[in-house]
Amino acid sequence: QVQLVESGGGSVQAGGSLKLSCTASEHIFSRCAMEWYRQAPGKERELVSNIGTDGFTTYVAAAKGRFTISQDDGKNTLYLQMNSLKTEDTAVYYCAAICYDRGVRSNYWGHGTQVTVSS
Repeated sequence: QVQLVESGGGSVQAGGSLKLSCTASEHIFSRCAMEWYRQAPGKERELVSNIGTDGFTTYVAAAKGRFTISQDDGKNTLYLQMNSLKTEDTAVYYCAAICYDRGVRSNYWGHGTQVTVSS
């Protein structure tokens, strides 16, 4: 059972930066696509960014040019660098792993980290 633990959330003023981390309990990046989601109060959870096993990255339009997803295989850690933060980025941020093992898909989620951006 893969465990994911997020960290790095906090409170920051608009225009500031935060770097979120998501550490996995084992080496998974070679068999799992990794994703960052967020959920703002009263809204549905939305995909922010993902990185495939081939390193290909995608971003939601609101994050393009401001957020960067990356991973460190040696540390089993996924990152989300967030710059030029806006109040609308306020949400709980979750990391997720979409893993395939012998054709069987498994999804894993972290418990989330709160990001609050004030004006």
